[in-house]
Amino acid sequence: MTTSTKKLSLPQNPRLFGLYINGLWVDSGDRKIMERRSPAHGVLVTRTTAGTEADVNEAVAVARKAFEDRRWSGLSGQQRADVLLKAATLIRERAEELARLETFETGKPITQSRGEIQASAGIYEYAAGAARMLHGDSFNNLGDSMFGFVTREPIGVVGLITPWNFPFFILSERLPFILASGCTVVAKPSDLTSATTLIMAEILTQAGLPDGVFNVVTGPGSVVGEVLSHHPDIDMLSFTGSTAVGKRVLAASAGNFKKLSLELGGKNPHVVFADARLEDAVDGVIFGFCFNAGQCCVGGSRLLVEKSIQPEFERLLTEKLARLRVGDPLDPDTQIGAIVSEKQHETICDYIERGTKQGARLLSQGKINGTDRGLFVQPTIFSDVTSDMDIATDEIFGPVLSILPFETTDDAITIANNTIYGLSATIWTQNLSHAMDAVRGIRAGRVWVNTTIAGGPELPAGGFKCPPSGSMGRNW
Repeated sequence: MTTSTKKLSLPQNPRLFGLYINGLWVDSGDRKIMERRSPAHGVLVTRTTAGTEADVNEAVAVARKAFEDRRWSGLSGQQRADVLLKAATLIRERAEELARLETFETGKPITQSRGEIQASAGIYEYAAGAARMLHGDSFNNLGDSMFGFVTREPIGVVGLITPWNFPFFILSERLPFILASGCTVVAKPSDLTSATTLIMAEILTQAGLPDGVFNVVTGPGSVVGEVLSHHPDIDMLSFTGSTAVGKRVLAASAGNFKKLSLELGGKNPHVVFADARLEDAVDGVIFGFCFNAGQCCVGGSRLLVEKSIQPEFERLLTEKLARLRVGDPLDPDTQIGAIVSEKQHETICDYIERGTKQGARLLSQGKINGTDRGLFVQPTIFSDVTSDMDIATDEIFGPVLSILPFETTDDAITIANNTIYGLSATIWTQNLSHAMDAVRGIRAGRVWVNTTIAGGPELPAGGFKCPPSGSMGRNW
């Protein structure tokens, strides 16, 4: 597929979406309409339906019926795989439509959206293979009078709540594996970024997914999310979002002892040793805290740098950061786009102000090359940061980096672990002993060495400390 290198245009009129239940679009009717404006331009781009408790109940009932009559779980692994492979093909056919909607609603650069859509198609292909690999086990070691066997069964109806930062990609990290296992689904995307999830429902129907297996109810978390969390007929809930909301989901799940998969917050360290290839490390650190405008749960927002190279590393960081292209996400040359909402924009700006007030040294604020309209935040680096400062302890979810020096490997591991989070970490070194000591010592679910935010669906995901993070390899 080829895509234009020219700057795209905003839509002339917003696109209207209803709910998607039982394989059909449900018109908004007299329900409330949620309007979404591009965070980079302020222009109305989509209008989605605010679902009600009754809508959630209907979707769950439909999903329950679809599960119990085995229209999906009763198929062979090959038949389920065929649907997922067809879905991957259709994703690629509609990739530009999906990428534009993703950029319109999230504010991320169009090149990033295109990459995420293509990568998502690959996940559906991988999940198709997983559908054919699922099997039970047998035990022929119980004596002649007994034979044991184990079957692997789908859990049932899964509630799937996804966030606004990677609406299509995170959906793709979860949904195809849930479907590969034979479960049925009721999904609630973020009310800020619902469009691509709704399009995916249509794609799956076109790919041959039976009606009622995948349903989407859009709306605010306080209504749709709460009902899903408490619903007695939801067997498992997958939630990706903030730690605070995750705790409420955990409490709500007690009503019927739902199985949970949670991916929550992070305050992830990049640890740079003096023997690292500095140019590579600088590129990785900048990518880690600027990717998706810093709105990435596994991005690196703390830089732990060996004290002897701190001045040189800070110089390289500021020089490269100044060359980043920040601005209109519809321009293919843009590298950093907009912040998703006014609330998030205010939060990030507040933390930058706190960092200055608490004594951190403002090392750099990158220049914006492009439009100055919309919700943009200049990538910001603080030095002279101590572990008790808010910018060092709190998940900011924006392009803000805090630099903390260390002198020994043990020192680096101690600083890295001085957080309530344990989602990811990145190590930069050419010394195998340093790398392995840090990998073993830092309590994080994913640890990268000399790369960051890398890997694919073949690798599991996990976490420490806060409620455990979701895993693509989890049993659904």
